[in-house]
Amino acid sequence: MASSPLSKETAVSAARVPELSPAGRWLILFLLATGVLIAFVDRTSISSALADPPFIQHFGLSDLDRGWLNSAFFWSYGLVQIPMGWLVDRYGVKVPYTICFVLWCLATAAIGLVDAFATLLTMRLLIGAAEAIVMPASYRWIKNNFSERQNGTAVGIFAMGNKFGPAIGAPVAAWLIVNYDWRMMFILTGVAGFIWLIPWILTVRNDWPTVEERESAKKKASAVTMGAILRSPLVWGAMIVNFCYGYFTFYCMTWMPAYLVEERGLSLKESGLYTFFSFAGIAIVAVIAGWVADKMIERGGDPVFVRKAFVIAGFIGACTVMLGAYAPSLSMALFWNVFSLSFLGLATANNLALCRLTLIPKPAIGLVTGVQQVATSLAGGVAASLSGWLLHVSGGYDLPMLVIFVFLIIGAAATWILLRPQWAPKISE
Repeated sequence: MASSPLSKETAVSAARVPELSPAGRWLILFLLATGVLIAFVDRTSISSALADPPFIQHFGLSDLDRGWLNSAFFWSYGLVQIPMGWLVDRYGVKVPYTICFVLWCLATAAIGLVDAFATLLTMRLLIGAAEAIVMPASYRWIKNNFSERQNGTAVGIFAMGNKFGPAIGAPVAAWLIVNYDWRMMFILTGVAGFIWLIPWILTVRNDWPTVEERESAKKKASAVTMGAILRSPLVWGAMIVNFCYGYFTFYCMTWMPAYLVEERGLSLKESGLYTFFSFAGIAIVAVIAGWVADKMIERGGDPVFVRKAFVIAGFIGACTVMLGAYAPSLSMALFWNVFSLSFLGLATANNLALCRLTLIPKPAIGLVTGVQQVATSLAGGVAASLSGWLLHVSGGYDLPMLVIFVFLIIGAAATWILLRPQWAPKISE
Protein backbone atom coordinates (compact mmCIF):
# COMPACT_ATOMS: atom_id res chain seq x y z
CA MET A 1 0.00 0.00 0.00
CA ALA A 2 1.33 3.46 -0.87
CA SER A 3 2.11 5.62 2.11
CA SER A 4 -0.63 8.03 3.11
CA PRO A 5 -0.02 11.73 2.49
CA LEU A 6 -0.56 12.05 6.22
CA SER A 7 2.30 9.74 7.17
CA LYS A 8 4.84 12.54 7.61
CA GLU A 9 2.43 14.60 9.68
CA THR A 10 1.66 11.54 11.78
CA ALA A 11 5.33 10.85 12.40
CA VAL A 12 6.01 14.45 13.34
CA SER A 13 2.97 14.51 15.61
CA ALA A 14 4.11 11.35 17.38
CA ALA A 15 7.65 12.65 17.74
CA ARG A 16 6.51 15.91 19.31
CA VAL A 17 4.32 14.40 22.01
CA PRO A 18 5.36 16.23 25.21
CA GLU A 19 7.22 14.32 27.90
CA LEU A 20 4.23 13.34 29.97
CA SER A 21 3.82 9.84 31.35
CA PRO A 22 1.18 7.62 29.70
CA ALA A 23 -0.76 7.53 32.96
CA GLY A 24 -0.60 11.32 33.17
CA ARG A 25 -1.89 11.75 29.61
CA TRP A 26 -4.87 9.45 30.15
CA LEU A 27 -5.65 11.07 33.52
CA ILE A 28 -5.81 14.55 31.98
CA LEU A 29 -7.83 13.16 29.07
CA PHE A 30 -10.28 11.81 31.65
CA LEU A 31 -10.47 15.28 33.23
CA LEU A 32 -11.15 16.82 29.81
CA ALA A 33 -13.90 14.24 29.22
CA THR A 34 -15.38 15.03 32.64
CA GLY A 35 -15.15 18.76 31.93
CA VAL A 36 -17.09 18.45 28.70
CA LEU A 37 -19.59 16.19 30.50
CA ILE A 38 -20.23 18.98 33.01
CA ALA A 39 -20.52 21.47 30.14
CA PHE A 40 -23.18 19.35 28.44
CA VAL A 41 -25.08 18.82 31.68
CA ASP A 42 -25.21 22.57 32.18
CA ARG A 43 -26.19 23.33 28.59
CA THR A 44 -28.89 20.63 28.29
CA SER A 45 -30.53 20.89 31.72
CA ILE A 46 -32.78 23.55 30.20
CA SER A 47 -34.38 20.83 28.03
CA SER A 48 -35.87 19.05 31.04
CA ALA A 49 -37.08 22.38 32.41
CA LEU A 50 -38.78 23.13 29.09
CA ALA A 51 -40.79 19.91 29.48
CA ASP A 52 -41.85 20.94 33.01
CA PRO A 53 -45.31 22.62 33.10
CA PRO A 54 -44.55 24.84 36.15
CA PHE A 55 -41.44 26.22 34.41
CA ILE A 56 -43.37 26.83 31.17
CA GLN A 57 -46.21 28.53 33.04
CA HIS A 58 -43.85 30.64 35.18
CA PHE A 59 -42.30 32.27 32.11
CA GLY A 60 -45.43 31.99 29.91
CA LEU A 61 -43.58 30.13 27.15
CA SER A 62 -45.04 29.19 23.76
CA ASP A 63 -43.54 26.50 21.49
CA LEU A 64 -41.71 29.26 19.61
CA ASP A 65 -40.38 30.68 22.90
CA ARG A 66 -39.15 27.24 23.88
CA GLY A 67 -37.39 26.88 20.55
CA TRP A 68 -35.65 30.24 20.90
CA LEU A 69 -34.69 29.58 24.50
CA ASN A 70 -33.24 26.21 23.53
CA SER A 71 -31.29 27.82 20.72
CA ALA A 72 -29.98 30.91 22.57
CA PHE A 73 -27.02 28.99 23.95
CA PHE A 74 -25.86 27.97 20.48
CA TRP A 75 -25.86 31.46 18.99
CA SER A 76 -23.41 32.89 21.53
CA TYR A 77 -21.53 29.58 21.56
CA GLY A 78 -20.97 29.81 17.83
CA LEU A 79 -20.18 33.52 17.82
CA VAL A 80 -17.03 33.19 19.94
CA GLN A 81 -15.75 29.81 18.74
CA ILE A 82 -13.13 31.28 16.41
CA PRO A 83 -11.81 33.77 19.02
CA MET A 84 -11.59 30.92 21.53
CA GLY A 85 -9.63 28.82 19.02
CA TRP A 86 -7.25 31.72 18.46
CA LEU A 87 -6.92 32.12 22.23
CA VAL A 88 -5.85 28.55 22.99
CA ASP A 89 -3.45 28.44 20.02
CA ARG A 90 -1.55 31.35 21.57
CA TYR A 91 -2.21 31.23 25.32
CA GLY A 92 -2.49 27.55 26.13
CA VAL A 93 -5.27 25.49 27.63
CA LYS A 94 -5.26 25.62 31.43
CA VAL A 95 -5.84 29.28 32.33
CA PRO A 96 -8.42 30.18 29.64
CA TYR A 97 -10.32 26.94 30.29
CA THR A 98 -10.37 27.51 34.06
CA ILE A 99 -11.74 31.07 33.78
CA CYS A 100 -14.47 30.06 31.34
CA PHE A 101 -15.42 27.02 33.43
CA VAL A 102 -16.07 29.21 36.47
CA LEU A 103 -18.19 31.61 34.40
CA TRP A 104 -20.52 28.98 32.93
CA CYS A 105 -21.05 27.21 36.26
CA LEU A 106 -21.99 30.50 37.93
CA ALA A 107 -24.37 31.38 35.09
CA THR A 108 -26.05 27.96 35.31
CA ALA A 109 -26.62 28.34 39.05
CA ALA A 110 -27.91 31.89 38.53
CA ILE A 111 -30.79 30.62 36.33
CA GLY A 112 -32.34 29.20 39.49
CA LEU A 113 -32.57 32.71 40.90
CA VAL A 114 -34.16 34.58 37.97
CA ASP A 115 -37.79 35.47 37.35
CA ALA A 116 -37.69 37.46 34.10
CA PHE A 117 -37.49 35.85 30.66
CA ALA A 118 -34.89 38.42 29.51
CA THR A 119 -32.57 37.50 32.39
CA LEU A 120 -33.06 33.80 31.72
CA LEU A 121 -32.14 34.36 28.08
CA THR A 122 -29.06 36.38 29.08
CA MET A 123 -27.79 33.59 31.33
CA ARG A 124 -28.18 31.09 28.50
CA LEU A 125 -26.19 33.37 26.19
CA LEU A 126 -23.44 33.70 28.81
CA ILE A 127 -23.24 29.93 29.27
CA GLY A 128 -22.88 29.52 25.51
CA ALA A 129 -20.07 32.08 25.26
CA ALA A 130 -18.12 30.60 28.18
CA GLU A 131 -18.48 26.98 27.02
CA ALA A 132 -17.06 27.89 23.61
CA ILE A 133 -13.57 27.29 25.05
CA VAL A 134 -14.15 23.57 25.61
CA MET A 135 -13.70 22.07 22.15
CA PRO A 136 -10.77 24.15 20.81
CA ALA A 137 -8.86 23.73 24.08
CA SER A 138 -9.54 19.99 24.37
CA TYR A 139 -8.63 19.11 20.79
CA ARG A 140 -5.51 21.26 21.01
CA TRP A 141 -4.42 19.30 24.08
CA ILE A 142 -5.23 15.91 22.48
CA LYS A 143 -3.27 16.78 19.33
CA ASN A 144 -0.25 17.76 21.43
CA ASN A 145 -0.29 14.58 23.51
CA PHE A 146 -1.51 11.66 21.35
CA SER A 147 -0.36 10.15 18.06
CA GLU A 148 -2.54 9.28 15.05
CA ARG A 149 -2.70 5.64 16.16
CA GLN A 150 -4.24 6.75 19.45
CA ASN A 151 -6.47 9.56 18.19
CA GLY A 152 -9.60 7.46 17.65
CA THR A 153 -9.50 6.01 21.15
CA ALA A 154 -8.54 9.33 22.76
CA VAL A 155 -11.26 11.26 20.95
CA GLY A 156 -13.74 8.45 21.65
CA ILE A 157 -13.08 8.70 25.38
CA PHE A 158 -13.31 12.48 25.23
CA ALA A 159 -16.54 12.23 23.22
CA MET A 160 -18.02 10.03 25.94
CA GLY A 161 -18.12 13.17 28.04
CA ASN A 162 -20.26 15.14 25.61
CA LYS A 163 -22.58 12.18 25.17
CA PHE A 164 -22.83 11.10 28.81
CA GLY A 165 -23.42 14.77 29.67
CA PRO A 166 -26.96 14.79 28.26
CA ALA A 167 -27.33 11.08 29.12
CA ILE A 168 -26.72 11.82 32.80
CA GLY A 169 -28.02 15.37 32.76
CA ALA A 170 -31.51 14.53 31.48
CA PRO A 171 -32.50 12.01 34.19
CA VAL A 172 -30.71 13.95 36.95
CA ALA A 173 -32.39 17.21 35.93
CA ALA A 174 -35.76 15.45 35.69
CA TRP A 175 -35.27 13.85 39.12
CA LEU A 176 -34.33 17.17 40.72
CA ILE A 177 -37.32 18.92 39.14
CA VAL A 178 -39.75 16.19 40.24
CA ASN A 179 -38.38 15.93 43.79
CA TYR A 180 -37.56 19.60 44.33
CA ASP A 181 -38.24 22.15 41.60
CA TRP A 182 -36.63 23.69 38.53
CA ARG A 183 -34.90 26.40 40.60
CA MET A 184 -33.07 23.90 42.79
CA MET A 185 -32.15 21.86 39.70
CA PHE A 186 -30.26 24.77 38.11
CA ILE A 187 -28.57 25.80 41.36
CA LEU A 188 -27.34 22.31 42.19
CA THR A 189 -26.14 21.41 38.68
CA GLY A 190 -24.25 24.71 38.48
CA VAL A 191 -22.58 24.54 41.89
CA ALA A 192 -21.70 20.83 41.63
CA GLY A 193 -19.33 21.54 38.74
CA PHE A 194 -16.88 23.38 40.98
CA ILE A 195 -15.75 20.06 42.48
CA TRP A 196 -14.05 19.32 39.13
CA LEU A 197 -11.79 22.37 39.48
CA ILE A 198 -9.80 20.81 42.34
CA PRO A 199 -8.14 17.94 40.37
CA TRP A 200 -7.94 20.14 37.25
CA ILE A 201 -5.92 22.86 38.99
CA LEU A 202 -3.73 20.38 40.86
CA THR A 203 -3.03 17.99 37.95
CA VAL A 204 -2.77 19.99 34.72
CA ARG A 205 0.52 21.76 34.15
CA ASN A 206 0.41 25.51 33.66
CA ASP A 207 0.96 26.06 29.95
CA TRP A 208 0.54 29.84 30.00
CA PRO A 209 3.34 30.86 27.63
CA THR A 210 6.14 33.31 28.21
CA VAL A 211 6.49 36.32 25.88
CA GLU A 212 8.99 34.37 23.77
CA GLU A 213 6.74 31.33 23.65
CA ARG A 214 3.75 33.48 22.61
CA GLU A 215 5.75 34.96 19.78
CA SER A 216 6.82 31.49 18.68
CA ALA A 217 3.24 30.22 18.88
CA LYS A 218 2.06 33.24 16.91
CA LYS A 219 4.62 32.52 14.19
CA LYS A 220 3.64 28.84 14.01
CA ALA A 221 -0.07 29.60 13.96
CA SER A 222 0.41 32.15 11.19
CA ALA A 223 1.84 29.35 9.04
CA VAL A 224 -1.79 28.44 8.38
CA THR A 225 -3.68 31.67 7.74
CA MET A 226 -7.40 32.24 8.14
CA GLY A 227 -7.51 32.81 4.40
CA ALA A 228 -5.98 29.38 3.77
CA ILE A 229 -8.46 27.83 6.16
CA LEU A 230 -11.46 29.46 4.50
CA ARG A 231 -10.20 28.58 1.02
CA SER A 232 -9.95 24.90 1.91
CA PRO A 233 -12.76 22.73 0.46
CA LEU A 234 -11.98 20.23 3.20
CA VAL A 235 -12.74 22.77 5.93
CA TRP A 236 -16.09 23.61 4.31
CA GLY A 237 -16.81 19.92 3.87
CA ALA A 238 -16.02 19.30 7.54
CA MET A 239 -18.36 22.13 8.50
CA ILE A 240 -21.17 20.54 6.48
CA VAL A 241 -20.50 17.13 8.05
CA ASN A 242 -20.36 18.57 11.56
CA PHE A 243 -23.55 20.55 10.97
CA CYS A 244 -25.41 17.42 9.82
CA TYR A 245 -24.07 15.35 12.70
CA GLY A 246 -24.82 18.09 15.20
CA TYR A 247 -28.35 18.68 13.92
CA PHE A 248 -29.45 15.19 14.98
CA THR A 249 -27.59 15.11 18.29
CA PHE A 250 -28.70 18.60 19.32
CA TYR A 251 -32.28 17.85 18.35
CA CYS A 252 -32.11 14.92 20.75
CA MET A 253 -30.57 17.10 23.47
CA THR A 254 -33.08 19.93 23.14
CA TRP A 255 -36.35 18.29 22.04
CA MET A 256 -36.17 14.60 22.95
CA PRO A 257 -37.58 15.02 26.50
CA ALA A 258 -40.52 17.05 25.17
CA TYR A 259 -41.08 14.56 22.31
CA LEU A 260 -41.20 11.59 24.66
CA VAL A 261 -43.58 13.38 27.04
CA GLU A 262 -45.88 15.06 24.51
CA GLU A 263 -45.86 12.60 21.58
CA ARG A 264 -45.30 9.25 23.29
CA GLY A 265 -46.98 9.92 26.64
CA LEU A 266 -44.05 9.21 28.97
CA SER A 267 -43.64 10.91 32.31
CA LEU A 268 -40.81 13.41 32.78
CA LYS A 269 -38.87 10.80 34.79
CA GLU A 270 -39.34 8.15 32.09
CA SER A 271 -38.27 10.57 29.37
CA GLY A 272 -35.04 11.24 31.26
CA LEU A 273 -34.37 7.50 31.49
CA TYR A 274 -34.77 6.90 27.75
CA THR A 275 -32.72 10.00 26.95
CA PHE A 276 -30.00 8.42 29.09
CA PHE A 277 -30.14 5.15 27.11
CA SER A 278 -29.86 7.02 23.79
CA PHE A 279 -26.83 9.08 24.76
CA ALA A 280 -25.18 6.28 26.71
CA GLY A 281 -25.52 4.18 23.56
CA ILE A 282 -23.83 6.71 21.29
CA ALA A 283 -21.05 7.24 23.87
CA ILE A 284 -20.24 3.54 24.18
CA VAL A 285 -20.38 2.93 20.43
CA ALA A 286 -18.15 5.99 19.87
CA VAL A 287 -15.35 4.58 22.02
CA ILE A 288 -15.58 1.11 20.51
CA ALA A 289 -15.65 2.46 16.94
CA GLY A 290 -12.70 4.77 17.62
CA TRP A 291 -10.68 1.92 19.12
CA VAL A 292 -11.49 -0.45 16.24
CA ALA A 293 -10.50 2.21 13.70
CA ASP A 294 -7.22 2.80 15.55
CA LYS A 295 -6.44 -0.92 15.39
CA MET A 296 -7.20 -1.04 11.67
CA ILE A 297 -4.89 1.95 11.09
CA GLU A 298 -2.19 0.37 13.27
CA ARG A 299 -2.33 -2.71 11.02
CA GLY A 300 -1.73 -0.64 7.90
CA GLY A 301 -5.10 0.82 7.03
CA ASP A 302 -5.18 4.29 5.53
CA PRO A 303 -6.36 6.68 8.28
CA VAL A 304 -8.56 8.75 5.98
CA PHE A 305 -10.27 5.79 4.29
CA VAL A 306 -10.85 3.91 7.56
CA ARG A 307 -12.30 6.86 9.43
CA LYS A 308 -14.47 7.98 6.49
CA ALA A 309 -15.95 4.49 6.22
CA PHE A 310 -16.99 4.57 9.88
CA VAL A 311 -18.45 8.08 9.54
CA ILE A 312 -20.55 7.20 6.50
CA ALA A 313 -21.80 4.00 8.14
CA GLY A 314 -22.82 6.00 11.21
CA PHE A 315 -24.84 8.51 9.19
CA ILE A 316 -26.62 5.81 7.20
CA GLY A 317 -27.45 3.75 10.29
CA ALA A 318 -28.79 6.82 12.08
CA CYS A 319 -31.41 7.23 9.34
CA THR A 320 -33.42 4.58 11.21
CA VAL A 321 -34.72 7.51 13.27
CA MET A 322 -37.54 7.61 10.71
CA LEU A 323 -38.61 4.11 11.71
CA GLY A 324 -39.11 5.45 15.22
CA ALA A 325 -41.08 8.45 14.00
CA TYR A 326 -43.64 6.24 12.24
CA ALA A 327 -43.57 3.30 14.67
CA PRO A 328 -47.13 2.31 15.64
CA SER A 329 -46.23 1.12 19.14
CA LEU A 330 -44.47 2.82 22.02
CA SER A 331 -41.95 -0.01 22.44
CA MET A 332 -40.84 0.12 18.79
CA ALA A 333 -40.66 3.91 18.84
CA LEU A 334 -38.42 3.82 21.89
CA PHE A 335 -36.25 1.07 20.38
CA TRP A 336 -35.57 2.97 17.16
CA ASN A 337 -35.11 6.19 19.09
CA VAL A 338 -32.28 4.62 21.10
CA PHE A 339 -30.89 2.55 18.20
CA SER A 340 -30.61 5.41 15.69
CA LEU A 341 -28.67 7.74 17.98
CA SER A 342 -26.49 4.88 19.24
CA PHE A 343 -25.61 3.86 15.67
CA LEU A 344 -24.45 7.41 14.98
CA GLY A 345 -21.68 6.61 17.46
CA LEU A 346 -19.82 4.91 14.59
CA ALA A 347 -19.27 8.41 13.22
CA THR A 348 -18.61 10.28 16.47
CA ALA A 349 -14.94 9.71 17.35
CA ASN A 350 -13.84 8.98 13.81
CA ASN A 351 -15.41 12.15 12.42
CA LEU A 352 -13.80 14.27 15.14
CA ALA A 353 -10.41 12.61 14.73
CA LEU A 354 -10.59 12.96 10.96
CA CYS A 355 -11.83 16.56 10.74
CA ARG A 356 -9.94 18.08 13.66
CA LEU A 357 -6.74 16.07 13.97
CA THR A 358 -5.86 13.75 11.07
CA LEU A 359 -6.47 16.19 8.20
CA ILE A 360 -5.49 19.46 9.91
CA PRO A 361 -1.95 20.94 10.23
CA LYS A 362 -0.89 20.94 13.87
CA PRO A 363 -0.22 24.72 14.23
CA ALA A 364 -3.87 25.54 13.47
CA ILE A 365 -5.74 22.88 15.47
CA GLY A 366 -7.36 25.37 17.84
CA LEU A 367 -8.35 27.85 15.13
CA VAL A 368 -9.68 25.20 12.72
CA THR A 369 -11.60 23.53 15.55
CA GLY A 370 -13.10 26.93 16.35
CA VAL A 371 -14.14 27.38 12.71
CA GLN A 372 -15.72 23.92 12.63
CA GLN A 373 -17.45 24.55 15.95
CA VAL A 374 -19.24 27.49 14.35
CA ALA A 375 -21.01 24.97 12.12
CA THR A 376 -21.66 22.67 15.08
CA SER A 377 -23.13 25.46 17.19
CA LEU A 378 -25.16 26.66 14.20
CA ALA A 379 -26.57 23.14 13.99
CA GLY A 380 -27.64 23.39 17.61
CA GLY A 381 -29.32 26.74 17.11
CA VAL A 382 -31.06 25.69 13.89
CA ALA A 383 -32.14 22.31 15.28
CA ALA A 384 -33.62 23.87 18.41
CA SER A 385 -35.41 26.79 16.75
CA LEU A 386 -36.38 25.14 13.45
CA SER A 387 -37.78 22.09 15.23
CA GLY A 388 -39.85 24.39 17.44
CA TRP A 389 -41.21 26.19 14.37
CA LEU A 390 -41.92 22.92 12.52
CA LEU A 391 -43.70 21.61 15.60
CA HIS A 392 -45.74 24.81 15.74
CA VAL A 393 -46.84 24.73 12.08
CA SER A 394 -47.36 20.95 11.75
CA GLY A 395 -48.67 20.13 15.21
CA GLY A 396 -46.49 17.00 15.49
CA TYR A 397 -42.95 15.65 15.49
CA ASP A 398 -42.99 13.76 12.15
CA LEU A 399 -41.85 16.78 10.12
CA PRO A 400 -38.96 17.70 12.48
CA MET A 401 -37.71 14.10 12.22
CA LEU A 402 -37.98 14.10 8.43
CA VAL A 403 -35.62 17.09 8.38
CA ILE A 404 -33.16 15.08 10.51
CA PHE A 405 -33.25 12.28 7.91
CA VAL A 406 -32.42 14.73 5.10
CA PHE A 407 -29.43 16.14 6.96
CA LEU A 408 -28.10 12.66 7.75
CA ILE A 409 -28.06 11.80 4.03
CA ILE A 410 -26.29 15.09 3.25
CA GLY A 411 -23.72 14.33 5.95
CA ALA A 412 -22.89 10.93 4.49
CA ALA A 413 -22.51 12.39 0.97
CA ALA A 414 -20.33 15.30 2.15
CA THR A 415 -18.04 12.90 4.03
CA TRP A 416 -17.45 10.83 0.91
CA ILE A 417 -17.04 13.71 -1.53
CA LEU A 418 -15.37 16.57 0.36
CA LEU A 419 -13.11 15.12 3.08
CA ARG A 420 -9.96 14.68 0.97
CA PRO A 421 -6.37 15.18 2.22
CA GLN A 422 -5.34 17.15 -0.88
CA TRP A 423 -7.96 19.78 0.01
CA ALA A 424 -6.59 20.41 3.52
CA PRO A 425 -5.44 23.96 4.50
CA LYS A 426 -1.92 24.63 3.21
CA ILE A 427 1.01 25.61 5.43
CA SER A 428 2.72 28.82 4.32
CA GLU A 429 6.41 28.56 3.54
